[in-house]
Amino acid sequence: MATLGQKPTIYTILKRKVYSANEKIKKGTWNIVVPMTIDDALKEIRGNQVIFQDCFVADFLVLLTFPMLTIPEVPGYLPISSPRGSQLIAFHDSCVFACVVLVTDRETYQTNDSFRTWTKIRVPPNILSDDERQNVTQVILSRDGVIFYINGVLYLKSFHGFIKMGRTLNLPDDGIAGISSRKWCWVKYLFKSKGRRSNLAVWTENEIYLGYILLKFARFVTTAQLKTILNLPVATTLTIHSVQYTGHPLEIAVFLNYCITCTVTKKIFLVIYNEDTKQWILQDLPLDAPIDSVFFPHFMFSALPGLILWNKHSVYYYYNNFTFTGILQTPAGHGNLSMLSNGSIIHEVLIDYYGNVLVKMENNVMFYSKINIGDAVRLHLWISNTTKAIIFLNTSGLMYFLYVFDDDLIQTEDYPLNLEAKSITLRTKDSCPYMAFHNNIAYVFYFLDKGEALTVWAQIVYPENNGLYVIMESYGPKILEVRHNISFEVAFGYCTKTLLLTFYQKINYEGTDDYFGMQNNNTGLVLIQVRPSEYSKACSVPQKVFQIAVGCDNKKFIAVKGFSKKGCHRHDFSYVIEKSYLRQPLSKNLKVRYNWKEYGCPLRLEFTEKFHPVVQLFDDNGYVKDVEANFIVWEIHGRGDYTFNNTMAQSGCLHTAQTWDSMIKLNEHLPLEEVWGPENYKHCFSYGIGKPGDLNQPYEIINSSNRNHIFWPMGHSGMYVFRVKILDPNYSFCNLTAIFAIETFGQIPSSSVYLVASFLFVLVLLFFTLLVLSYFWYMRIYRQYINEPLHKPPRKQKTN
Repeated sequence: MATLGQKPTIYTILKRKVYSANEKIKKGTWNIVVPMTIDDALKEIRGNQVIFQDCFVADFLVLLTFPMLTIPEVPGYLPISSPRGSQLIAFHDSCVFACVVLVTDRETYQTNDSFRTWTKIRVPPNILSDDERQNVTQVILSRDGVIFYINGVLYLKSFHGFIKMGRTLNLPDDGIAGISSRKWCWVKYLFKSKGRRSNLAVWTENEIYLGYILLKFARFVTTAQLKTILNLPVATTLTIHSVQYTGHPLEIAVFLNYCITCTVTKKIFLVIYNEDTKQWILQDLPLDAPIDSVFFPHFMFSALPGLILWNKHSVYYYYNNFTFTGILQTPAGHGNLSMLSNGSIIHEVLIDYYGNVLVKMENNVMFYSKINIGDAVRLHLWISNTTKAIIFLNTSGLMYFLYVFDDDLIQTEDYPLNLEAKSITLRTKDSCPYMAFHNNIAYVFYFLDKGEALTVWAQIVYPENNGLYVIMESYGPKILEVRHNISFEVAFGYCTKTLLLTFYQKINYEGTDDYFGMQNNNTGLVLIQVRPSEYSKACSVPQKVFQIAVGCDNKKFIAVKGFSKKGCHRHDFSYVIEKSYLRQPLSKNLKVRYNWKEYGCPLRLEFTEKFHPVVQLFDDNGYVKDVEANFIVWEIHGRGDYTFNNTMAQSGCLHTAQTWDSMIKLNEHLPLEEVWGPENYKHCFSYGIGKPGDLNQPYEIINSSNRNHIFWPMGHSGMYVFRVKILDPNYSFCNLTAIFAIETFGQIPSSSVYLVASFLFVLVLLFFTLLVLSYFWYMRIYRQYINEPLHKPPRKQKTN
């Protein structure tokens, strides 16, 4: 392979990153280092376009996630299973298709590699009776373990044991009617969101509970409250049929049984709840059904709400926000699929990200359809009608069969759905209406911050006179403006239509009285779907569904150029700030301990060196651009012994600009970091805003072009720890701040002439004073010894 020029490269599917081998091939092996991330787990290994034995080397998809371990088997534990003779029950993780739990009428199995390997899940003895252990009717795989639904009670099997989920988790001890979780993976948005997002829904006949991470549950709503919300008469009977998560990451669908006499028929209502807006929307889905009928819903991967609803014999579809509805029909004119499958009933309905709809009966007869199409075709019989089978999606989104035989043997087999569908439609009059559908939509998730725009295009090529066009559909709050541009070209009997879309915002947040409230009202999530006007089973579904989140990307941050937290010698030290250097002087000097982890490496500057911060914007991909918006800096420990070289007049102000002193005076009740920001910023370049005053004051706002610098006091050195904050209210929904430290040094300049002269005068005066005093002192001593001789003569002694 290497001799033929092969060299593998790993491409990530969602973020479009590329990783290559860091070193040359060693012993036939390439070494590629790839980071493990939650929101970019699907990778593709690609090689050079070389031929190996007359065949191209195929690209290979691989799912690289954080280790997701299966629960180990424990000797002596007992099997847990579905009722004897029942069909297979399974659940796969919405974001990691390879993680599956399978319940048979003999055992329960768990895998994290699409059943290349698996383990058995068993439970401790003496907790469940034999009848309970063999009566699993639903299973859910969550991050906290495997949840079993048995006789109206929920049980959790995890690494820590096997427990009953009841009052201890704020759930009913019994009487539970069902449990559901998310079907589609919106991991990027769910992880970035600060608000609580539920991942499980549990319901009884009259109550709904929502579950969050770490097995936290809370009662969500009751049927009595829903009667009030829907303005239904109190005397009517309203019960909860089922609860499902929609294709939208913020919405939950509640199906309700509604009747008055409740003897023969009932109506099924659908209300959708948004976890962000806290609003309920009643959808146009009045379905009349027998009183004892049960329906199973599955929402589509689409922008506009759409779902498939089925019972034992028929499949109901509700597409394009419930504007295209009906019962799935076969070419023979039957909506009852059991009539075309020897009386068998529907086992499962599988919908993938590509819009394929596969209906599998219990005897393994299968029907195929697509979203936005009201009919279905029967596929070739693939397996025996006595084999227990179920369909899964692999990591690349393709389908495969899983078979379970009587001797507990598990076997998988890839299912070429596209080839099977083309084989069936080849004999029908159904033909693909278009030749090609292209677009530049590279991601399923986009962020739009303030001042940013997103431009995408979609193009369809079709035979002349077919009359196709491309449609853009959006679902969510109307927080974006959209510019449409359609171009059309005809050549050689084919038409090419191109739709160009630009999404942007035009809201000005400057000077608003309710800055944060206005931001909250103009942030949210919009689902966009770009598709042609016609679908066909004879070709793939030509559509792209993607999200645009308007708000703060929590992976966006700023930093000051030239500062780092690495590359300097770290040592513990403290320093003292003289109390007179603080904005608000204290009774004593302030001692500060330098925090290397938070402040990083300080930059050493001479007294005479002015400093102009250059702020740079980064995201999870690295450097983005230099920040051109206005920003402010302040010393986090309260130092005020620095200033700015530009005055308000030099900066072009027409009235006094905001300063730290003025903002502190206006917001005395707030801490220093909150007194000034984009929420209360007002510029000084208009006569209509502000008050006249002294424009020779320092201008304390900096940007990349106003040449405003920080300069330092010349009389002392010091350590300054600054925080920088973006001040422009129209720059970002994020509170963008960064921290940096500067240490000033240099030779302290000589004192002034007057001070030196005064000092010398005092010294001279002191000298002469001492000289005069010493004169009088020595004169006194001299006079004393003139009057008294230095040596007195000795007295004569008398002799006897």
